[in-house]
Amino acid sequence: MKAIFISYNQAYNQEIVALLEGLGQRGYTVWTQVGGRGSVDGEPHLGSHAWPMQNHALFSVVEDGLVPGIMQALRDTDAANADLGLRAYVLPVEEAL
Repeated sequence: MKAIFISYNQAYNQEIVALLEGLGQRGYTVWTQVGGRGSVDGEPHLGSHAWPMQNHALFSVVEDGLVPGIMQALRDTDAANADLGLRAYVLPVEEAL
């Protein structure tokens, strides 16, 4: 099993959840009103008067076989809307309850 952590612009809102569900992944946890700034480019998303945009973050534990499809769909989504900002990281899951 793998964990996928996704940080994305709030404008994607339900699009990321729909993407996962469309690929057969049901379970996830979402955090809203997440601030941050990308390490390469883009403006900060801090929810302040100066930087009003915010991010959401999603964490999902998935079967290994789903990872390539999910990551490709996320890459495609990011490429289509590069200015919004979307990052995803795949991590090993050593144990789960």
